[in-house]
Amino acid sequence: MNAAIHVEALKLTRSRVGVIASLALIAGTLAVLGGITVALRSGNPDLIAKAGRAASLDWPGLLSSAAQVTAVGGLLGCGVVLTWIFGREFADGTITGLFALPVGRGRIALAKLTVYAAWVIAVNLILALGVLILGILLGYGIPNAHAWAGLGRQCVLGVLTGAIAAPTGWIATSARSLLAGVGCGIGLVVVAQVGALAGAGGWMPLAAPALWAMSNGTTVTVLQLALTLALALTFAALTCASWARLQLDR
Repeated sequence: MNAAIHVEALKLTRSRVGVIASLALIAGTLAVLGGITVALRSGNPDLIAKAGRAASLDWPGLLSSAAQVTAVGGLLGCGVVLTWIFGREFADGTITGLFALPVGRGRIALAKLTVYAAWVIAVNLILALGVLILGILLGYGIPNAHAWAGLGRQCVLGVLTGAIAAPTGWIATSARSLLAGVGCGIGLVVVAQVGALAGAGGWMPLAAPALWAMSNGTTVTVLQLALTLALALTFAALTCASWARLQLDR
């Protein structure tokens, strides 16, 4: 199992997809946050009205913007990476070679998910650190207790956003297609946005993490966040089961 994790980690860290996605989620998010701040400082009343809670030039405003960007961009980025982790074996034709390995395919799938989880945690820890540095550079000062709590929620939001991308791995496996997995990721974003607008609130597992972070943890309960984790674990189990039952005749 350790060997499988090592191999999967090498695949991700040495791939262009892993590097580009990491840079996009970290540097891209920070660039967007910087651009939002510059736009708000211009004093455009229409932009300020659209920004809502994120319009304030302080730690709460910065963290609110970060949560909004992570909720959408993070889900898309994580969905692409997880799709690639599973779908590349079919696209590159390397899936046949995995049948000859002494490690079972279910264990290989578990190793892939383990590496993906480690990547998600690492990226979001670095992103939270980047948001901290950005806030200080923007002149917001050393964070107070509420801002530190917000940075913690930002990190947890990123990890939970990576978790709810789990269906993309199962879809990429079931359809044996990278495009199907990417399409699933886009669909998850749409469903999350529609669910939030429809008033499902925290009972929509795909939207609960973002609502939790943007409301400072006041509008979403622990049970509702648990449903998000249950969704992720269910699709992770389905993906491992699908890999365990893979056949070469299709």
